[in-house]
Amino acid sequence: MNYLAIDYGTKNIGLAVSILDIITPIPAIKNDDQVIANLQKIIADYKIDGLYVGVSEGYFADITKAFVDKLRSVLKLNIETVEEAVSTIEAQQIYIQNKNKKKDYKKLIDSVAAAVILRRIVG
Repeated sequence: MNYLAIDYGTKNIGLAVSILDIITPIPAIKNDDQVIANLQKIIADYKIDGLYVGVSEGYFADITKAFVDKLRSVLKLNIETVEEAVSTIEAQQIYIQNKNKKKDYKKLIDSVAAAVILRRIVG
């Protein structure tokens, strides 16, 4: 089974895939009017069987859940929400340990956070 994890953000959406139980961050996508079409292409390209969306707490959780509802109305996949508490903090630690370039931080951190979320489920 192939899975896609989403670290939802208002500007960017971090993504990671699990294919044959190997988890890989993939480039984040912009959260714009093409987000659903972009996700559909990724789902087709990676032959995704299920989706996991990280959900935080409070007001932003409501925004994320509305996004999940929108996904459920469009996609014919099993979509589950996952508690994402401290996933970004864990992602930051992984990023630093791997000695990634500081200039790439903003571009990559959301997808590393998505990989953390996915690792909690399938890893």
